[in-house]
Parts: sequence; structure tokens; C-alpha cells
Amino acid sequence: MRMIKNISMCIALILLSCVSEEKKEETVNELETKVDITPFKYWTWITANAEKSEEEYKTEFKKYKENGIDAVLINTETDAEVLRKITPLATKEGLEVHAWMFTMNRPGDKIALQHPEWYAVSREGKSCYDTRPYVDYYQWLCPTRKESRDHVLSLVEGLAKVEGVTSVHIDYIRYPDIFLPIGLLPKYDLVQDEELPEFDFCYCDVCIDTFQKEHHKNPKDASNIAIDIEWKQFRLNQVKRVVDEAYEIAHKYNKKLTSAVFPYPEMADHMVRQRWDKWHVDEVLPMIYHNFYNEEVDWIGFATRQGVKDLEGKETKLHTGIYLPPMSAEDVAEAIQLAKDNGASGISFFDGNAITEEQFEVIKASKQ
Repeated sequence: MRMIKNISMCIALILLSCVSEEKKEETVNELETKVDITPFKYWTWITANAEKSEEEYKTEFKKYKENGIDAVLINTETDAEVLRKITPLATKEGLEVHAWMFTMNRPGDKIALQHPEWYAVSREGKSCYDTRPYVDYYQWLCPTRKESRDHVLSLVEGLAKVEGVTSVHIDYIRYPDIFLPIGLLPKYDLVQDEELPEFDFCYCDVCIDTFQKEHHKNPKDASNIAIDIEWKQFRLNQVKRVVDEAYEIAHKYNKKLTSAVFPYPEMADHMVRQRWDKWHVDEVLPMIYHNFYNEEVDWIGFATRQGVKDLEGKETKLHTGIYLPPMSAEDVAEAIQLAKDNGASGISFFDGNAITEEQFEVIKASKQ
């Protein structure tokens, strides 16, 4: 009798083990399925227009959704009330909404303009308040000065409070271009084979004093400022602090923090003092605008792959950004495939109004 019981128990254990293995295998398969079906996201940037009616917005958002767009990055010039009005119109059509804002570059900011001392100062000693590098809308605030930084972060918080928004999307989170993309230099009749003082920021009193306290030297005294690594790192850290604090604010309101950045970290570091692989940020949209750099379409794949490699080990996702106006529909199809093949989590098109019917067709077809 005892032998029969023992045999019965062995059979039961074997059966239980088989069931457990089956459940384990089902769980693994479920996890693999979830990983395999992670969607490749399609974004576009747009700017709010006070003259546009609700019906016009609905038509625009419906067109985006029907043609494969998943998310819209909306610039309301940090006006949270405008964002509150537009967001439900987009989400009702099934689109994610991301609150796109100009961050350290604050052209026409009525509050900032009351504080001339908030603005970044060039190595020439000229302030962005009244002397603007390259273009008139370049009015850059200093990221080191507490008052200007707090102002920017208050704008982040205002947008993060808007119901229905998925993320606050920080753009121009850097210094003015110390080097322009090579394809843009002829437009400004410039040669930039060294760091020119009129484009080198920020040398305001707060930046200099803060740096001196940390490193016991004045960067202005350097014989070759371009190779003063501590001074360069100091400025990278000032931008990173703004990003990291913005991340905390966004997450406080259960929103993500996303950012438009230069093509890949080493390049961003060199051109605009922006080392985005070191940031606390949920998703980055590098602006891989190949024609700005006199590159071919395949450069989109190279820059995407480089950024993805630099983010290895981090939770930050990368979505390739492309500039549409010079691109044919065939170019767009190739760019989408290059982004996918090189590890991007999605692709963004600048901008929504520039997407042609032929480009929409290839965007939609690429999702099937």
C-alpha cells in the first residue's frame, strides 16, 4: 500500500513539474511577444496657430493619424492654456501630445526681457539680450544663473500640469552654436575653423564666479580657451543640471521628459555644449538633418546608430528626427528604414505642415 502511495506521489510531482515548465514556457513566450511587438513610433513637430479653428485642428490631427503619425509635438510658446485647448482635440483622434518648448533660447519671453542680467554673455562681452548671434530669434538665457534657470523650470512645470500631455519636450536645451552645421555656413557668409569669441557662451559674471570657486582660475585668462577642458565641462554640467531638474518636475506630474538634441552626443558636445547621453531624460529626438551637414541620406543611419550605442545601458529611447523639405518620398522611405535598421525606437518628421501627400503615402505604407 505504501509503495502505491509513493508511486502516486512521484507521478503527481512529475505532472506538477510538467505543468510548471509549461507555465514557465508560456510566460517566456508572452515576454518575447511583448518585446517583439514594441511599436516603432512616428512623430511630427507642429506650432500652434491662434487663427486656426477647432475644426481645422481636428482635420489636421485626423489626417496625421490616418497617415501613420502616432504623436504630435506642439509648440504653444509655453502657453499652458493654449495647450489645454488643443490637447483634447489631438488625443481624441488617437494621437499622443508632447508639449514642445524653447528652453534656454527664449525669444520674446516677456518675463525674461524684464531681466537683462538673465541672458547669456559671449566671450566678446556682449549679451544675447540685445546682441544676438546668427539670427534675431537667438535670445539665450544663462543656465548657471539661478533666476533664469528657475524661470525656465517654472515653464516646464506649467506645461507638465496640463492633463492629457504625455511629455514636456525641451528644445534648445544647450548654448548657442559655437559651430554651425557646415551646410549652413554659406548662408551666413562665415568661416568657422576655430571657436570665435562672438559665438562662445556664457561668460556672464555668475558663470565666471561659479567656475572660479570650483576650479580656482578664470577661464578668460586661458592662453587657449578652446582646450580648457574644465571650462568646457563646467558648461556641459550647467545644461545637464537644467535637464535633470526638469526631469524631476515632469515626473512629479507623471509626465515624461523628452528632448530635441543634436545628431549624436560627441557632435552635440563639439557644436553646442550638449552631452545628452549623460542626461536624465526619457526619450531623445536627435535632429539628424543630413542636408545641413552636406551628407547623404545614409548618414541618417550612421548618426542613429552612433546615438543608440552611446545610450547603451540606459533607459533613454532614441527617435530619429529628419528634416523633410529637401527629401523625396523615396528618401523618406529610405530614412525610415535606416532608423529602424540602426536601433531607433521611432522617427520624427519636421514639420507637420511640410509633409507632402507622397511622403504621407510612404509613411503610412511603412507601418504595414
